[in-house]
Amino acid sequence: MKRLLITRRHPDRTIEAAKGLFDVTVRDENDPLSPDELRTALTDYDAVLTTLGDAFSEKIFAAVSPPRATILANFGVGYNHIDVESARLRGVTVTNTPGAVTDATADIAMTLILMSARRAGEGERMLRAGRWTGWNPMQLLGMHVTGKTVGIVGMGRIGQAIARRCHYGFGMKVIYTNRSEKRMEFPAEQMAQHELARHADIVVVAVPGGRETHHLIGAGFLASMQPHAHFINISRGDVVDENALIAALEESRIGGAGLDVYEHEPHVPERLRQLDNAVLLPHLGTAALDVREAMGMMAVENLRAHLEGREPPNKL
Repeated sequence: MKRLLITRRHPDRTIEAAKGLFDVTVRDENDPLSPDELRTALTDYDAVLTTLGDAFSEKIFAAVSPPRATILANFGVGYNHIDVESARLRGVTVTNTPGAVTDATADIAMTLILMSARRAGEGERMLRAGRWTGWNPMQLLGMHVTGKTVGIVGMGRIGQAIARRCHYGFGMKVIYTNRSEKRMEFPAEQMAQHELARHADIVVVAVPGGRETHHLIGAGFLASMQPHAHFINISRGDVVDENALIAALEESRIGGAGLDVYEHEPHVPERLRQLDNAVLLPHLGTAALDVREAMGMMAVENLRAHLEGREPPNKL
């Protein structure tokens, strides 16, 4: 029976499905694989169900010749932690789990939009600390979201799901920047990135991670945003120059930020954690049981197809 390494603990449904196909080893630690573990994964197993942070880089592949593993089934839509070209050159198939994550990630974007604009995190901290003295007309005045302009950087599946929620749920005007024009069932205007920054009341970043988008959002973009505007990131942390964002928030050059991802996870800078105008979530984008189960089953189906000699449905 072929050997499968599952690099983190998953819901029971996923693990049981995998056990029907493979001799399964489940790693109990929650931190990413170390370099030694990465090499062992490629040399001691036929398949790996991997996830965020397991850095299968060119250096790791170069140290293993040839790898025993012939598939890396990534748990998640983002795969910037895997050098796909290096894998391909060594006969290793890489897959991901698109689609299953779309709605859950879009929902977290909406959560962050509302929490940041309406100062919900700040209000909860006030109440829990016993500092709330009762309602008054000037307390925690935030930004009314309905009818505002949302600017979406990256109009893929998740970007479109966010735009749909903003348009139909909150009557928002949708503007976006993307490599290609997107046709949707509601009005959405494409424009250049810095032009979007100047016009949006809320900016949401929904691009893939990787070399092409590293620090896509930097000091220049943030300087172009309106002083009342809120910045939301649900993509990858290193898409944003975190130091530039912290400086913009500390100096109140933008209205606030809502973040679910960070440049050097799990490290979140103390300067960022101290800011009242930043809402910070611990990478909750797909953290719903049925969503994680759907992602896991999609990864297992990719593994099944590869095992049976078929092309996996989500091969990269």
